[in-house]
Amino acid sequence: MQPEILSYPSAEAEKRLARIATRGPGFKKKDLTAVGRILEAVRRRGDQALVDFTRKFDCPDFSREQIRVDRCAWDKAVKSLEPSFVRALNRAARQIAAFHRRQLQSSWMDNPRPGVVLGQLVRPVEAAGIYVPGGKAGKTPLVSSVLMGAIPAKIAGVSRIVMVTPPAADGSIDPCLLAAARRAGVDEVYRAGSAWAIGALAYGTETIAGVDVVVGPGNIFVTLAKKLVSGTVGIDMIAGPSEILVIADKTARPQYVAADLLSQAEHDQMASAILVTDSQELAGAVARQLRLQLESLPRRQVAEKALSQYGAIFVVSGLGRALELANRIAPEHLELMIAAPYDHLPRLKHAGAIFIGPHSPEPMGDYVAGPNHVLPTASTARFSSALSVDVFLKKTSLIDYSEAAFRKEASHVAVLAAVEGLEAHRRAITIRLEKKRSKA
Repeated sequence: MQPEILSYPSAEAEKRLARIATRGPGFKKKDLTAVGRILEAVRRRGDQALVDFTRKFDCPDFSREQIRVDRCAWDKAVKSLEPSFVRALNRAARQIAAFHRRQLQSSWMDNPRPGVVLGQLVRPVEAAGIYVPGGKAGKTPLVSSVLMGAIPAKIAGVSRIVMVTPPAADGSIDPCLLAAARRAGVDEVYRAGSAWAIGALAYGTETIAGVDVVVGPGNIFVTLAKKLVSGTVGIDMIAGPSEILVIADKTARPQYVAADLLSQAEHDQMASAILVTDSQELAGAVARQLRLQLESLPRRQVAEKALSQYGAIFVVSGLGRALELANRIAPEHLELMIAAPYDHLPRLKHAGAIFIGPHSPEPMGDYVAGPNHVLPTASTARFSSALSVDVFLKKTSLIDYSEAAFRKEASHVAVLAAVEGLEAHRRAITIRLEKKRSKA
C-alpha cells in the first residue's frame, strides 16, 4: 500500500496530517516504569547492574572487566579497516568539524555605561557522553552517530568525551565505530547500551565516571532514560521517529523525489515521508516511482509500512500553499526541489535542516555535508535546533559596578525589590547607600 494522493486543504488531508502529527515517540506506562527501575538499579548497584543487563540483553558471557574498551582494541581496529572507509571517514570528519567550528562562541566583556563592566564567559562542560546505538545487534555500525556527537564536543573544548555503545553477542565492538571514535576525539569507550548506559553516564559507576551532558539517538528505552535523567545531566533533545518533507514542482525528477522519500521511510515503521507538490502529474509519477523502487529495497517491508501509515502526497494549488504546509508541519528534513528555491527560502520558518536543489538529497546531510544530522522531530523545529557546539557550552554572566555607577542605579533596584516584597534584597542595596560609619 502506497501513500494516497490527496488534495490540500481537504478533510482527507487533515485526517492524514493528524495521524502523522500524533504518531510521536509513543510509549506505554510500563515502559516508563521499566526504565525508571533500570536507572535506579544502575544508581544503586553501579557496574554490577551494567553487567547484569548486558548479560540479559546483549552478551551472555559479559564480565565487569569488559566494560571498558582498552586502547589495544582501538589500535587493532584502525589497522583492520579498508582504505576506502578510512578516506570516507576522514572526509566526513573534516567537513563536520569545519562546519561546527563556525558555531563556536567566544567570551566577551563590554563597558556599556560609565563604571559598569558586563560580560559573558563561555566555557565548555567538563565531560560529555555520546550514546551510539547498536544498529541491528552490531551488524550496521552507526559511524555517523559517533562523528555527529563527538566532534562538536571536541570543538567546544570538552576535556573528557566518553562513548557508550552496546556490545555484540561475543562482546566485540565494531572496528568502524572504534576508528570513528578515535578520529572524532573520543577519550573513553565503554560497552554498555540502552537505558543502563544512559544511567551510567548520568550517575556514574565504579568503572564509568559520570558526565555533564548526554547526547545521541536511540530506541524508546534510550529516549525515556534521557528524559528521566534530564536535569541531572544536560541532554541534546528528545527525538522521535525520522521524517522528511519534499516540496517539488514540475521541474523535479520523480525518481529523485521517490528515492529521497524512501531514504527516510526505510528507517523504521514510524517514519514519515511526505511530498507536497503543485503538479498533479508529478504526484502520479512519484507514486509510480515509489512502487518501482520499493521492489528492490532490502528494507521494503519497513518502508512500505511507514509510507502506508505516515506517508502522504499532497497536491496544492501553488507553492505558497506548499510553504504554508511545510511551516505547519515543521519537519526534521525539508527538501526543496523547485525552480528558484532561494527565492522562497525567506518564507520557510520551521525545519530542522533544509536541502536545496536536486543534488542535495538528505543522506548528504547524514554523512558528509557538515551540518549535524541530530535534528528536532515531531514539529519541535518550531522551537529547537540541531545538535551543535552550543549543547556542550555554558555561559556565565559577569557584572562589575564601580561605587559611582552603583549609586546612580541603586535607587531603581531598591524600588523594584520593594514592589516584589523582597526586603533583604532592598537592604543589600540601601546598606551601601548609608554614610560610612566610623570604626568602633
